[in-house]
Amino acid sequence: MDASDVNGLKAEVKKRMDGQIEFVRKELAGVRTGRASTDMLTGVVVEAYGSKMPLNQLASLSIPEPALIVAQPFDPSTMAAIERAVRLSDLGLNPASDGKVLRIPIPSLTEERRKELSRHVHKMAEEGRNHVRVVRREANDKLKKLLKEHKISEDDEKRALDDVQKVTDAHIKMIDDLQHKKDQELLGK
Repeated sequence: MDASDVNGLKAEVKKRMDGQIEFVRKELAGVRTGRASTDMLTGVVVEAYGSKMPLNQLASLSIPEPALIVAQPFDPSTMAAIERAVRLSDLGLNPASDGKVLRIPIPSLTEERRKELSRHVHKMAEEGRNHVRVVRREANDKLKKLLKEHKISEDDEKRALDDVQKVTDAHIKMIDDLQHKKDQELLGK
């Protein structure tokens, strides 16, 4: 074990933490803020052609107005299944079909719903922070094991532990920033 292995460990830590940031970013993008966003429909799965498929594989999505999403099915025969999937999703949306396109109005949020969504955002962000901490703990355990096996020096271990902590702090701050930005969208603070 040498410095390159420690560098490899640090690179893996950064990669895994970056992946967690991206996951949190996608999760938060799916939280409805009262403005239309096609990201809101990312989790909608439609039963079509005998299997479950993501909505974006069955229809093109557009936002002609700030509070409206339009889904245009590639195959008109899937319209009813798409409408049913959007209606049954936990997004609280009420789509309307004209036979050619599905109009999905985005209702404005009540103050109570905004606060509820804010709590949900905080929970998702905390889960993201916890995953980042798990990556840190696993890396620290590996470094301590390497020291115990005399594969790295105490100085190398201390430097690597400090580096892992710096990366952890930076990633937790990124999640905090994502949470704060989403709260501003939701609560206007």
